[in-house]
Amino acid sequence: MKTIKYLLRSSIVSMVLFCTGIMFTGCRKDLCYNHDEHALKVRVNMDAEWEREWERNLGKNWEKRWRGVLGFGYDDVRPESAKGIRARVFTDGKFESESNIEANGGKIGMKPGVHDILFYNNNTEYITFHDSESIATAVASTRTRTRSTYSTRFGDETTVNAPDQLYGAFIENYKAERTLEEVNLPVQMRPLVYSYVVHFIFKSGLKYVSLGRGALSGMAEGVYLQTGRTTEKEATILFDDCIVDQDLGIYKTVLSFGAPDEIAIPEAPGKVHTFRLNLEVMLKNGKLISFDYDVTDQVRAQPRGGVIVIQDIVIDDEDGMEGSGGFDVEVGDWGEYEDIVLPLN
Repeated sequence: MKTIKYLLRSSIVSMVLFCTGIMFTGCRKDLCYNHDEHALKVRVNMDAEWEREWERNLGKNWEKRWRGVLGFGYDDVRPESAKGIRARVFTDGKFESESNIEANGGKIGMKPGVHDILFYNNNTEYITFHDSESIATAVASTRTRTRSTYSTRFGDETTVNAPDQLYGAFIENYKAERTLEEVNLPVQMRPLVYSYVVHFIFKSGLKYVSLGRGALSGMAEGVYLQTGRTTEKEATILFDDCIVDQDLGIYKTVLSFGAPDEIAIPEAPGKVHTFRLNLEVMLKNGKLISFDYDVTDQVRAQPRGGVIVIQDIVIDDEDGMEGSGGFDVEVGDWGEYEDIVLPLN
């Protein structure tokens, strides 16, 4: 009899322990499912705003002076917002982590502590980044290229592609803390690349022109991502596919980092920095003609984007009618004058 009672008591105890184990296991399982949601952790969400400015020259005030003489408005030159953002986190000046987030913002991965955060758009084609392991030295530049008909007319400057549109932002000494609620971080993405609307106005001979392209020399080769300050080294920007309009002339919007940093402050005595603009035109008879202009005064007055105008260009009838006494309206490309794109620096 005692044996039966002992067995019954043991069975009851086992069942109680078994059920209790299920309950505890179930609770522990639920806690695991919701642990991340309720745990203290760094929860920083970037909220992006895009400043879509194409020039930054308050003295010229192109927005008020614009008359649409090229058939488009001032706002039509504004760049589009980028399609994605890269956030690079630095601790004590050294790179720690990186996050790629959507254009409107998103979560930034970082540890608790005090950090510097660098932002720039991550959807560029020609932009190259250098020395980005240190916040102070991180620089953006563009790919080098050459053109068979264009030698380094103005010194030994590197010839480069026009950069893509680049935006950037920098936040210093951000204190990241563990929280239960998401922390919103507003960030304004500002342009690091600006636009020059280059306009060539003809006095005569435009009717002979089939194609146009050019080069803008003396411009900054790169920009520091932390400060937005351009580098001192100079480069020549090669640009293609100019619009040829028989009523308006030849024009093109050229992207650039702007003038070199040394131009933003008074130059040392005896030091002269010049900016030059080249225009190559292919005539309808296949002849290539090149024009060079000093645009120092215009660029100095507009170191971060603006409008550059060249007037009274003449193509002689002798050049335009050279050949069979007429011109070939079928000329539609540069033929043997094809550019050579060089590998990344």
